[in-house]
Amino acid sequence: MIAEDLINHMIPPLKADDDAHKAIVWMDEFRCHYMPVVKDGRLLGFISEEIILESNNIDRKVGDFDLVGEKCFVSLTSHFYDILKTAAEHNLQMVAVLDDSQHYAGVITVQDTLASFAQSAAVQLPGGILVLYMSHNDYSLAEISRLIEENRAKILSSIVKEDPADPSKIRLTLKLNQLDLSRIVATLERFGYKVIGRYQESKSVGSEKERIDMLLRYLDI
Repeated sequence: MIAEDLINHMIPPLKADDDAHKAIVWMDEFRCHYMPVVKDGRLLGFISEEIILESNNIDRKVGDFDLVGEKCFVSLTSHFYDILKTAAEHNLQMVAVLDDSQHYAGVITVQDTLASFAQSAAVQLPGGILVLYMSHNDYSLAEISRLIEENRAKILSSIVKEDPADPSKIRLTLKLNQLDLSRIVATLERFGYKVIGRYQESKSVGSEKERIDMLLRYLDI
């Protein structure tokens, strides 16, 4: 999935000369905490109800506010992970999309992105999730995959996250195609790998909320 495919075309941008009252009405209508603001096709940033209320001026033009997230954007071809990373870096629940000429092309919400990813094979297929903790020097996905495949299982997807408290350490999250993780955990621990978490599905994930909750646990965000 790339950004172009995830644009939410139902959420329009505010123009710089729109007033704050319109911004609040749109935020309520589209159920967004933030709205993108553009001028001449260029992203100026995002405005929120909190920003507006702090000014106590409902007639003020949105382009005159101190907007946030002016750098919270990705390109049309940006990957799913880049979208989430950008949103997290700016602490926003939406990310603007710019074309090759840096013109505003639309906006992506984190909720839509997660819901789309939750439909992917890696999430939909039954299986379990393992979380390993190790140093950068000990990380070898090929070796870990070999040990897992010896137990007749396969890695469906993997995510590596650096430990903020110790940059020399990483946390590796694996989605496997096997429900029973006991033998796999025993094998990994026998070869010196530290398993700090395991999640075993007991039934198929039914609702969209359950899928997203599982995905958030998987990504640890």
